[in-house]
Amino acid sequence: MQPKVLHVIARMNVGGTARYVGELVENIPGSILATGNVQGSEIEDPCLRNLATIRVPSLGRKMDLVNDFRAWAELRKIIKSVQPEIVHTHTFKAGLIGRLVKGPHKKIHTFHGHLFEDQSFSQLQKKIIFLVEKFLAGKTDILVSVGEQVGKEIRTKGIGVNVMWVSIAPGVSPLVRTDRKISRKLLDLGEEGLIFGWMARMAEVKNPNLLLDVANKLPSINFVMAGGGDLFESIKKRAPRNVRLIGWADAGLFWSAVDCAISTSDNEGMPIALIEAQLAGLPVIATNVGSTREIVEDNITGIICNRSRSELVDAVVTLSRKPKIMKLMGAAGKVRSQNEFNKQKMFKSHKAIYSKVLNTAE
Repeated sequence: MQPKVLHVIARMNVGGTARYVGELVENIPGSILATGNVQGSEIEDPCLRNLATIRVPSLGRKMDLVNDFRAWAELRKIIKSVQPEIVHTHTFKAGLIGRLVKGPHKKIHTFHGHLFEDQSFSQLQKKIIFLVEKFLAGKTDILVSVGEQVGKEIRTKGIGVNVMWVSIAPGVSPLVRTDRKISRKLLDLGEEGLIFGWMARMAEVKNPNLLLDVANKLPSINFVMAGGGDLFESIKKRAPRNVRLIGWADAGLFWSAVDCAISTSDNEGMPIALIEAQLAGLPVIATNVGSTREIVEDNITGIICNRSRSELVDAVVTLSRKPKIMKLMGAAGKVRSQNEFNKQKMFKSHKAIYSKVLNTAE
């Protein structure tokens, strides 16, 4: 019999983290989700509609001492009512509030990345985050990283060095594909020519401005950016003529319409968007951050670059001139992603750590 697990996350905004958590809640018996609301220009991920969810009205991503204390009190009541055997928190804010609630339950926390490279936080804020994470690690039974490299980077900073760590990759299903011409027509992208696609939340940590810098250097190559967020309007104003912004788009439709995925992030865990792109048979150009190298095999399924405009420009030019190589990389990425990012592996790994933390047979 599966234990009762309460998953806690600040908000389920559109993106890979929401889908990762959503898959766990939907597919592992005994799972319940406690979450706050999206804020600002963000929108909720559609996966939330299918989940057993308890709202925590005061919980959100932004730091607010009054609301954060209310969220802690609300979550404490929920935990007392639900009486989970395990409280499994995800990302910083939920990890902070959730792990401060005392009780007989076990505590597991998942790092879907980290905030130490996020330019939207000041150096003082990052120092506070570091101290908080180091303190909370000692109050956690098992720490999970989405990607081996993410865990290594966090431990290198001295966080959780004496705590049990497990790396669990996301399990991703192939998206429903659409004919290339139809998908381009539906997205109003034009039928001819190569298109490099960028899909992410438009926030500092995803560095959409770097994509614009690349596009400015390559006026003859077309790019399309899908996503929304706080930077959307500023990116739209700055975008050159060879960059289309289309807001949030269906991922299956988007990856059907483009020829190559490109990521310019300053920090990542294991970005599900890039796995989905590979499952769609696309090569990937991505910055060497977080556990991206665990998704993209350099020069085999795509090209890994430093966070450098010149390297990204060179990668785009290289692939745009070698369509056969693009096809080979896309095919290799599809096979690799099918083997490595399997949902059943993801569920089995989580069930194993739940059994381990409760000292029960799997």
